[in-house]
Amino acid sequence: MSGGALPAGRDRRRTAANGRVAALELAGSVDAECYVAGRPARIARPVVDLLPDPDASARDRQLLYGAEVRVLEERGGWAFVQASADGYVGYVAAGTLGAMPEPTHRVAVPATLALPVPDFKRLERCALPFGAAVRVVSASGAFFETAEGWFVPRLHLRPLNRPMGDAATAAQLFFGAPYLWGGNTPWGVDCSGLVQAAFLAAGHPCPADSDMQAAELGVPIAEDVPLARGDTVFWAGHVGIMVDGETLLHANAYHMAAAYEPLAEAEARIAAAGGGPVTARRRVAPR
Repeated sequence: MSGGALPAGRDRRRTAANGRVAALELAGSVDAECYVAGRPARIARPVVDLLPDPDASARDRQLLYGAEVRVLEERGGWAFVQASADGYVGYVAAGTLGAMPEPTHRVAVPATLALPVPDFKRLERCALPFGAAVRVVSASGAFFETAEGWFVPRLHLRPLNRPMGDAATAAQLFFGAPYLWGGNTPWGVDCSGLVQAAFLAAGHPCPADSDMQAAELGVPIAEDVPLARGDTVFWAGHVGIMVDGETLLHANAYHMAAAYEPLAEAEARIAAAGGGPVTARRRVAPR
């Protein structure tokens, strides 16, 4: 992380400090030149890469339109931010941030189009992926109008106060999505991005990476308890979600996509490739 090392035991992915600045609540526990409260902002592009460092060649995760972040520093065209949804920190291009109103709805289909008028024949302003959030200000026939003056099909949006009831159903919207390291959308997703998107859509807090999910998502499932729809299965560095008692949906580099695979076959294939055995099975209770 730019600017200095963190104390032992601190995970840089969720520690709001980079050596130059640190969040005010970390004063006394993390060294920094100054401590700041930060300011709120939202992601103002359909998808933005969250990088561990401005010079990084690989993303940590992605942030979607309307996602809330806390801006701790702007420097050289980059903003050091902490995502409100999961506490993840990193760098985004400063020009991708905006002061936007509180969202009311979230995209609940793999993708939708934002149009300049309520007419599907018109050229779109942009495409928004599953999970992107907007503020609806009015309705016009089959469309909702957003605070930006965009028109989005009503059937493509879901109120934030009505999360999807089933994480597995949300995950299945990603079937066939290309595998993308650090991806969080149906345009490109990795294993933990798929699981996080599914559980957030269903109204359950979910961390960003598989090691965090294996420790924090739901509760462990005893070995003698059969797996069920919505359960998560973990390997070292990998995770998938069950769509029934025998079938796993997971974004993986073997298929280079989010794919269905019988769990028994996935276990055998991953073990044969040197990925080891299943390390955890977890269940999230229904809301």
